[in-house]
Amino acid sequence: MRTHKTTHLTTNIRINLLVLLLLLSSSLAAQTIQNSEQIKEEQKVEQGEQKVEPREQLTEDQNEKKVEQKKARREAVKQHIRTHLRPYGFVRNYFTFDTRESLAGTGDLFSYLPLDNKWNQTETEAQASGIQREDLKAQSSFRFLSLTTRLGLDIVGYQVGSTQFSGKVEADFYTGLSGVTGVALLRLRHAYMTLTWDSLSMGKSGNIARVDLLMGQTWHPMALDLPPTLCLNSGAPFGPFSRTPQVKLDARLAGWFSLTAAAMWQMQYTSAGPEGPSANYIKYSKTPEIFVGLNFNHQDALLVKAGVDILSISPRHIGTLVSPSGTEVQVRVRERLTTFTPFLYFQYKAGDFMLQAKSVFAESGEHVNLNGGYAVSRQNADGSHSYTPTRNSTTLVCLSYGKRIKGVLFAGYVRNFGTKEPIISADDFYFSKNSFSNLNRAYRVAPNIVWTIGRFQLGAEYELTSAQYGDKTQLNLANGLAEADLHWVTNHRVQVMTKFNF
Repeated sequence: MRTHKTTHLTTNIRINLLVLLLLLSSSLAAQTIQNSEQIKEEQKVEQGEQKVEPREQLTEDQNEKKVEQKKARREAVKQHIRTHLRPYGFVRNYFTFDTRESLAGTGDLFSYLPLDNKWNQTETEAQASGIQREDLKAQSSFRFLSLTTRLGLDIVGYQVGSTQFSGKVEADFYTGLSGVTGVALLRLRHAYMTLTWDSLSMGKSGNIARVDLLMGQTWHPMALDLPPTLCLNSGAPFGPFSRTPQVKLDARLAGWFSLTAAAMWQMQYTSAGPEGPSANYIKYSKTPEIFVGLNFNHQDALLVKAGVDILSISPRHIGTLVSPSGTEVQVRVRERLTTFTPFLYFQYKAGDFMLQAKSVFAESGEHVNLNGGYAVSRQNADGSHSYTPTRNSTTLVCLSYGKRIKGVLFAGYVRNFGTKEPIISADDFYFSKNSFSNLNRAYRVAPNIVWTIGRFQLGAEYELTSAQYGDKTQLNLANGLAEADLHWVTNHRVQVMTKFNF
């Protein structure tokens, strides 16, 4: 009962604050208009154009009627907010310790992989110098930040005929940092609208279909159903992670089955290429990324998803030819790399217990934060290049149990199988900005526990991530793998989180 009263009180406070802001804005606007009209009238009087008539005094009945009208408008605004607008958010702080330098983003809170060894000298040089040989990346660090604080607004309850309308806008303070230094600026996470038809007849069968059409930016279909890790990475790069502009159709046709189809673009999470990470490669391909999937959902206890992601990009649109005289001439070229990435997701729920498993066999895959990329396989006579993608297997399993005190155990594994075809040079290898072409495999184990007290949460997590690297100077051009001098490096991360939801 106390939680219900607290929730109701908090909701009323938010509604009253919104109403107050709306009324204050309206009042200021009205006052501005009134003052402007008074100034104009005074100017006209000074110029002898007209006389200002004395204002008519309102009767007592008129005053009461005006007060009632204002009260009715105020109540209408409150009711509209209660019905259609649902603000939410949280204030979140992370306190993070790492035993090793790692590839990470978002103020070094979003961890990917531990960095490869960087020795200050060779063993022979160390013997000659008498100075101890050290790995310069074996450096511990600590930080705490609140830039993942989040604000959002759900818009619900609008309907025209049989079409229901809803939407979401959500932002955090991710941008503006270089490493851990800078100013946290507002960044768009979600911005989309959804049209829903939930009672479509399927003819003589008597079944009812539901169709949802989403337009805007939100989670990539393969990145949905994220494991409840404490770290910001939500399991990446051991699982897809991307929010992207899209048009997505979800159709529940009958029973427990539904179809998902989406056409997507790139913005924050992009493909690699000759220009570095960029959305230009999909821009010049003029072809949206396509996802098609089939879903099975049995009473929210058993959920199975299977699908394939198809991406077609144009790495370059300008090439170079050499004339008989030896002069280099730039020419327009038509290049295209098309990749296919199948994925499978399994989820089982029973009370407070949940089991999640996801597996992806990615061609390239860097646009959804997976380990991968592509390389030049052939130089053509017209100045264009042919490309071959890497192939990477990514699997994660996550167990969670509890509600007020919730325990989670996450495990993930990545294996790099190299390129589909031989490559011509290690210099023309375009790889994920969040991984390395000499990575052969990696694994992660991350248990965490979260204690929830009303709207406050306190969590702690231990994350062990190990990566096997090879000598990047001895890349095997037959398969794009660094297979010489294989060695492992490991980072141990300890993280504490505090969070207040509102």
